[in-house]
Amino acid sequence: MSGQERWNDLGRRVMSAAVLIVVGGVDVYFGGSIFLAMVLLVVGGMMWELSRMTDPRPRPWLDYSFALLAGFCLFLWTVMVWPPIAWAMLAVPALGLMATPRRDRLAIGLYALGIMVAASGFLTLRGTGLSAFVWLVLVVVTSDVLGYFAGRMLGGPKFWAAISPKKTWSGTVAGWIGAGIVGWAFAVWSDVPVALLWLSPLVALAGQFGDIAESWIKRRAGIKDASNLIPGHGGLLDRFDALLGAMLAVQVVNLLVQGWA
Repeated sequence: MSGQERWNDLGRRVMSAAVLIVVGGVDVYFGGSIFLAMVLLVVGGMMWELSRMTDPRPRPWLDYSFALLAGFCLFLWTVMVWPPIAWAMLAVPALGLMATPRRDRLAIGLYALGIMVAASGFLTLRGTGLSAFVWLVLVVVTSDVLGYFAGRMLGGPKFWAAISPKKTWSGTVAGWIGAGIVGWAFAVWSDVPVALLWLSPLVALAGQFGDIAESWIKRRAGIKDASNLIPGHGGLLDRFDALLGAMLAVQVVNLLVQGWA
């Protein structure tokens, strides 16, 4: 890859990222119903992309139906009083996808369930305050940005060439280092636990596997991007796949430490 080709998408990526930062930052800062509306909208868009790129034949009505279903079920999760029913709501879109003819239905269903569970985690984490949510986002963004630049500047062996041919070990390690720095900064300058020093690289690794999981789905579907909703980034899944993986890792750690409570 020539120097020009290596950076030819940087301008669009920066502009799109700036818009995402402004819009997302405002929603995260204010929280409440504004943040809920954003999460519902993004989750619906992700489910639309997932249905669209895994459906063997074009059925726009079905893809939009899954988008509405995902948003509706996540909203029901927020208002349900009895936890078993609330959590069951998150599985409905996954079961729906698995019930329709498509390739790798089990894997797609598990991925859809991961989207819904991670979305519930975003709402829960933001409800605990702003610091924890900002930490999670900064870990993922720092890991992604450093991985992008280190991978293109240093190159080297591929992390998992068969699934994600652009991801290199140099970029992966740079992402871990950046995540560790974020964790250290939060541990020093805020009231978060010192455990973030080791948790941050772990969360960054989970985010990278979230990226790889989405890359596998796209490769099986024979497409480059989940959609073209975000110039320079592709679709919502292309942009937030790492954040999904990172959030799921945080939820697993929380479950191990505190239990279902």
